Amino acid sequence: MNGADAMIKCLEKEGVEVVFGYPGVAICPFYNSILESDIKTVLIRTEQNAAHAASGMARVTGKLGVCAVTSGPGATNVITGIATAFADSIPLICITGQVNSELLGSDSFQEADITGAVESFVKYSYLVRNVEDIPRIMKEAFHIANTGRKGPVLIDVPIDVQNATLRKFDYPEEISMRTYKPTVKGNVVQIKKVVKELEKAKRPIICAGGGVLLSDAKEELRAFAKRHKIPVVSTMMGIGVMPSEDELYFGMVGGHGKAYANRAMNESDLLIMVGARVADRAVSQPDLITENKVLVHIDVDPAEIGKNAGPTIPLVGDAKHIFEDFAKEEFTCEHDEWLAALNSYREQMSPKRKPNPDYVDPAEFIRMLSLKMKEDAIYVADVGQNQIWSCGYHIVRKGMFLTSGGMGTMGYSIPAAMGAKMGDKNRQVIAVCGDGSFQMSMMELATIRQHNIPVKIIVLKNNYLGMVREYQHYTYKDNYSVVDLSGSPDLEKLASAYDLPFLRLTNMEKAEEVIDAFLKEDESILLECLIDPYDLVK
Repeated sequence: MNGADAMIKCLEKEGVEVVFGYPGVAICPFYNSILESDIKTVLIRTEQNAAHAASGMARVTGKLGVCAVTSGPGATNVITGIATAFADSIPLICITGQVNSELLGSDSFQEADITGAVESFVKYSYLVRNVEDIPRIMKEAFHIANTGRKGPVLIDVPIDVQNATLRKFDYPEEISMRTYKPTVKGNVVQIKKVVKELEKAKRPIICAGGGVLLSDAKEELRAFAKRHKIPVVSTMMGIGVMPSEDELYFGMVGGHGKAYANRAMNESDLLIMVGARVADRAVSQPDLITENKVLVHIDVDPAEIGKNAGPTIPLVGDAKHIFEDFAKEEFTCEHDEWLAALNSYREQMSPKRKPNPDYVDPAEFIRMLSLKMKEDAIYVADVGQNQIWSCGYHIVRKGMFLTSGGMGTMGYSIPAAMGAKMGDKNRQVIAVCGDGSFQMSMMELATIRQHNIPVKIIVLKNNYLGMVREYQHYTYKDNYSVVDLSGSPDLEKLASAYDLPFLRLTNMEKAEEVIDAFLKEDESILLECLIDPYDLVK
């Protein structure tokens, strides 16, 4: 057995079924060995999308996503995908090939110090120097990536180490790292303090972040909220923690969130922030969530607690375990007046749009699409105006909502949707993007065709980088710079080139008919929706 064989055997031991990647000489031993395995390989068309696809699979399956690329430009190209996963705490194993060990530091062909380059975007990184270390390193990498605050781990393996002979393959059954022991169980004393505050609170609210979904604590949080009738808002990454139309859910907070959700959080007297970083997109003024209220911050990562806002009660631990402990506590809290007030805010402060009838209204289109999608469908939003319309108007029932929240990476939706579909072939998967973000990953239409991945794609086309144009509209008084997408391809011809069926919707008159046709077949299809170039998310 050589080092590459050992790497594949480690992946098999961890139950890996798919590796997304792009080969090159420095990773060829790995891809040669994988031919002897049942692990499926997917040739992605550009490296960052290998990480996005692995991320989509990880988010749907709850298992780690794996990608493998070559050295030099292959490794540097994947960094954006790694950074995207890191920002949203998605567990990935990213394997990179590297030049011969003896050439390291000599500026040899396609050499890049990838462990140094990704230092701020990974939980940990390894440069494998000894073939005998491969089993231990792989076991540690999987453990680190999928415990505590989850995230990507990079393993850089020189080609000579991949080709070196391993004397004995011994894969550890368990791992114990002296310097890495994340807290899982919440402190009992702190939990009791939270319960006491809940008994006194008149205006409690839960703000759920992506950490709730990553810890698989969705059902526990819902049960807790329903039992005690506590209203819930979410960050962008927390969309889906509650069904969108649940009477206790009041929408997404933040600059692009619901006005009544922000008001609810600001007027609360007890705010339970769980699995959220308190970052600027969700909370632009951290002082507002500590002023005149008790702030409880629950997070598995102690570094996040108090980083942006000082909590009254910090509570470190895994959200699932903590809400299981809350369920054991007997207490009552009365706040019917608070719920009545929030319901009145929702009625009074819901956005009033005035769409241009000559175009597709993205808000109404997304709402109609949501109601016609299968209940457990997976909706993958890209970045830009399409993301904000999706956050505001997509209705989650029993499905999932995926997007790039922390990094805001354009081009995310198509490869992530591919990974999501491969992770759960039985679920309907729809990618929604703008014409700008579509052109950042449209090369993956080839991957969709090659591997027969039935992902449905919607392009909201307005011929602009819409989010930037909107910012320039407000900030620079319509002085637009470098946002015109003239020269974009004819999507009907593009779909034909990739042998994909194509639909176009020009206004809302035939929206229902077109949506029905779009959803009818299980195969891949491309739908273009023409959006008013001057439509705004605000």
